[in-house]
Amino acid sequence: MIVTNRFIRIVSLWIHPGQGAAFEAFERDAARIMARHGGRIDQAVRVTASEGDHSQPYEIHVVSFPDKAAADSYAADPQTVELRRRRDLIIARTEVVTGVLASPY
Repeated sequence: MIVTNRFIRIVSLWIHPGQGAAFEAFERDAARIMARHGGRIDQAVRVTASEGDHSQPYEIHVVSFPDKAAADSYAADPQTVELRRRRDLIIARTEVVTGVLASPY
């Protein structure tokens, strides 16, 4: 059984057309800020949708923090707030769910 006390979010991200390189640069910057708050992108999965199919996300992330307070601290960080301006130009849609690790099957 996997046991963790980390606060986990699964984040699905849709980007605006032609923003792949900008998205990757944005995520590297976000990950650096996240690390200062104990957060990390544990897994990033690029979705293999058909060309022009915007019904599926561009990428899905499993993100974790030591606890919810650390996630809230990251969200309130002035550099995170500054990133939101870039984010709106790059990311069209975001869906976030919170979860816990399950045992492997």
